[in-house]
Amino acid sequence: MALPTMTIGDLRSALPIVQGGMGVGISLSGLASAVANAGGIGVIAGAMIGMKEPDIATDPVEANLRALRVEIAKARELTQGIIGVNIMVALTTFAEMVRTSIENRVDLVFSGAGLPLDMPRHLLALCEEKKEEFKTKLVPIVSSARAASIISKKWLSRFNYLPDAFVVEGPKAGGHLGFKTEDIDSPDYALERLVPEVVDCVKEFEDKRGRAIPVIAAGGIYSGADIKCFLDLGAAGVQMGTRFVATHECDADERFKQSYVNAHEKDVTIIKSPVGMPGRAILNKFIEDMREGAKKPFKCVFKCVSTCEQEKTPYCIAAALLNAMRGNLEKGFAFCGSNVPRINGIQSVRELIDSLQREFDEALQCVMGVRKEA
Repeated sequence: MALPTMTIGDLRSALPIVQGGMGVGISLSGLASAVANAGGIGVIAGAMIGMKEPDIATDPVEANLRALRVEIAKARELTQGIIGVNIMVALTTFAEMVRTSIENRVDLVFSGAGLPLDMPRHLLALCEEKKEEFKTKLVPIVSSARAASIISKKWLSRFNYLPDAFVVEGPKAGGHLGFKTEDIDSPDYALERLVPEVVDCVKEFEDKRGRAIPVIAAGGIYSGADIKCFLDLGAAGVQMGTRFVATHECDADERFKQSYVNAHEKDVTIIKSPVGMPGRAILNKFIEDMREGAKKPFKCVFKCVSTCEQEKTPYCIAAALLNAMRGNLEKGFAFCGSNVPRINGIQSVRELIDSLQREFDEALQCVMGVRKEA
């Protein structure tokens, strides 16, 4: 049985799979277009997207906006599929990047690392200024039903607008996590528990407006069986990041991808990020040195994240992730999801999608077989 489709407003994805946005050059137009061509939703990450621009240190705002426009255009040249952009609320250029994404007709804007309470303002303002309709879907990323409720109520009261979908991201995700460090391993915050809570929460708002608000499960989803599990819990689809890093089409350096292949369970660690949130990464000498106090304060040139306290942090998160993306892991580190030890090779996006389909079929057949026996 084929994986089901997923509908978000007037968008219909052939697969219920969103490729997670992975910043500082991990998911750009190359990976996003490959996922879109395979039937999923490809996502360009906005965080430090202008890292290769010559003026990134002198004019980071313009460098990032220019690069965002270029990557969206490249993706559109490579695919007729669905393309989204992931923009962290904590970015200092958040408002400008949301507006740029909408102006350049991306299908969706995903936004987490904070509550995007003002995001509809940018869409509605553009529609009024340009005297035309922009159809970009707005999708907050949340870590609880409470956050989903707060966003929905704020958007309704201030803009008469509801989220087009929600991504609910659990504590097994890679990169920055929306949980306290002590809660990451607590069963109270497991994704299997969070998804039904968010599904129940959005029903109230679906009833008010008479339209669906799909919930997309994220964080620690690895196999086709996992996809079936979360669809059974009420999710309309899933978001996957770590699996897509280990693909030929991923925009990162091969050495970055190989760090995923080489990772063991003991290598997965939680770090304290300069952004002010815990993050999951692959342990290496850079992280060990940082923990031992070997890193020194730096001069911030990127000014990329509003919550970064440069004077208190021992390293620049943007520089560390940029070095890692380029394969220079001696001067940086790789964010990863909790399932990274299960990756044992690099494959194409098409091969990954085919394997997820087979695993989904096997999980479905297993359930059907149990029912027949019963």
